[in-house]
Amino acid sequence: MSKPLVSALRNFIPLGIGVFLIYYSLSSITSDQRLQIWSKIQQAQYLPILISVVFGFLSHLSRALRWKYLLNSLGYHPKLINLIGSVLINYLSNLVIPRSGDILRVTVISAYEKIPLSKGVGTVISERVIDVIIMLLLVFSAIYMGGDWIKAELNGSKRLLISFYTIMVLVVAIMLFPFLINSERFPFLDRIKSFFLNLFKGILSIGSVSNVYAFWAHTIFIWLMYIMMFWVIQFSLPLSATLGLEVIIVGFVVGGLSIAVTNGGIGLYPLAVATVLNHYGMSYQMALAYGWIAWSSQTIMILIFGGLSFAFLAVVNRKK
Repeated sequence: MSKPLVSALRNFIPLGIGVFLIYYSLSSITSDQRLQIWSKIQQAQYLPILISVVFGFLSHLSRALRWKYLLNSLGYHPKLINLIGSVLINYLSNLVIPRSGDILRVTVISAYEKIPLSKGVGTVISERVIDVIIMLLLVFSAIYMGGDWIKAELNGSKRLLISFYTIMVLVVAIMLFPFLINSERFPFLDRIKSFFLNLFKGILSIGSVSNVYAFWAHTIFIWLMYIMMFWVIQFSLPLSATLGLEVIIVGFVVGGLSIAVTNGGIGLYPLAVATVLNHYGMSYQMALAYGWIAWSSQTIMILIFGGLSFAFLAVVNRKK
């Protein structure tokens, strides 16, 4: 099988799964239930949805500011507008090709700010390591709060943890590799060594952040906004009972994990959220409406602002 075909399958199979899940979620319920879900979505209050979108945008803005601290520690001072646009493009890219956004984000900032690609990738790896750790803490919290039910629903969590540790071991091995290269004896490997050393510097940038308190404040703020943008959706639905902390954390975690399976959670996110909320007493129609509103509001925001960022950054940096 040719490499282009393999790459295309790897990128579009998750999208296909998402489209199938949309079909499945709608075909597995009656026409009356579909009408009820659509009715609840139509009756939704716009203000809480708008507030959720604002929370989502603030998380992206904070992520750009946090990234700026890492790049500053390496001696680079990119414009904030370029960082914000790159982050929005990141999320837009993930909707099309899973996990492609980080590479595109670094490519964009490298082109406009003349930052070495390898160093930019290193800073993003630093961010992702922190985010993975926080997500794991939230997963453990959800497992603890959700009891036996959530443990059964996340019965693959052990495999996920094993995969995580395996990846971490591979990353460490890759990072040690360049120090073992003798570029004088093998000059043709010098460029490879230089790339990995720059990558290593990017990862270590977290240790030399000038304002470490602001860096961690942004990290906490990002994840707080993620949770808040999920939480506030409940106030948009008619006759929706106030959800407790346990329900919010479990719903947020299960929804967040679904995003890693399909392109931006398409199809799967509403189903995952509906499963959790329905288990905690919300009617399935209301729970599915909740999931669709939470997912679609953030996705539309990314489609609009991410798409505009491509054109806007080209105009802002037209002299570069």
